[in-house]
Order: sequence, then structure tokens, then C-alpha cells
Amino acid sequence: MDQDASRDDVATTSGATREKKLNVFARIALFIRQVFGELRKVVTPTRQELVKYTLVVLGFVVVMMALVYGLDTLFTLLTQYVFGSPE
Repeated sequence: MDQDASRDDVATTSGATREKKLNVFARIALFIRQVFGELRKVVTPTRQELVKYTLVVLGFVVVMMALVYGLDTLFTLLTQYVFGSPE
């Protein structure tokens, strides 16, 4: 994109100029129209998909909890071995 020195609008390499900037209310209206357009594209999962996704997430959380618990236990044992346990 090239900056035209005599004017404040931006020209593309093909020579077409960009439209003038919209005012605040037009930008808000454009944003709301775009939000509704995106919301029309959203697909709601079926009950079976929702149950499957929930079980996958819960399974992942359980696996991660077990991993953190195992590492915590391992580091606790290593620390007690290196520094000695209080008696």
C-alpha cells in the first residue's frame, strides 16, 4: 500500500482508494451486524457429542491430576532422600 502525499487516504497498488473511515455509530452497527453473522455460523452440538466431549475433558483432567500427584510424590521422596527427613 502506498501513502499518497497530497491526500490522507491510502491507495492500493491497483490505484483504488480505501473508503473514508466510518463514524462511531456506523462502526458499532457494523460490529453488531458482524457479531450476529458469526453467531449464525455456530453449530450447537448434539446431546451425544456433548456427553462425549464432557467425558473426554473429565478424563483428561483425571490423567493430569494423576500426573501432577505422581510428580509431587516423586519430588517429595527425592527431597527427603537428599536432605534427610526430620526425625
